[in-house]
Amino acid sequence: MKRIFLSLFLTGGVAMAAMAQSAQYQDAMSKQTAELDSSSTFTPDGLQQKANTFERIADAEKNQWLPYYYAAYAEVMQTFMLKDKSQIDPLADKAEANLDKAEALSQKNSEIACIRSLVATARLTVDPMTRGMKYGAEAASLLEQAKAYNPENPRIYMLQGQSLLFTPEQFGGSKSRAKTTFELALEKFAAFKPESNIAPHWGEPYTRQLLAKAQ
Repeated sequence: MKRIFLSLFLTGGVAMAAMAQSAQYQDAMSKQTAELDSSSTFTPDGLQQKANTFERIADAEKNQWLPYYYAAYAEVMQTFMLKDKSQIDPLADKAEANLDKAEALSQKNSEIACIRSLVATARLTVDPMTRGMKYGAEAASLLEQAKAYNPENPRIYMLQGQSLLFTPEQFGGSKSRAKTTFELALEKFAAFKPESNIAPHWGEPYTRQLLAKAQ
């Protein structure tokens, strides 16, 4: 009987510890992802602080893909703000390393493929003349991959529209096609329901800004 009680006590203790850890993880992620929605976070320094925080959460919660995903998101978003192009590839390398860890935990993930597409786009911006063909094709291919994983993900269409809007027409860009793609993205955003309050949900306000530029 003592063994039974001891076993129940130990099992209950482990379960309570796991619940406490899970609640701590949810609280930390809720706070950090909410702050990502703030414009004050979107500076190179602010995003790097967020990347560092998400990496610390990932180190503590090695079976969760979202902290690695958000660390990569914060790293790649920095690259589009940098004037010094020599800083882009090292940040892209860090983002890819975090995405590799995220993908090891969550395969065939549309959200991860979208961030990989952004990493390819970031590498392209270092030198569009010499890198455009390689990384432009890679970014487009990754978005098609993301669409195969989940065609209802609105961020796919936002990123495709962005590419159409900012790519010169002689290289396949089109303002009118960008407009149509942004409108589709907004339809997808209206129907999209994130799996939780910490799941990826970014992009709708930016899509509206891009649509205004495509008018």
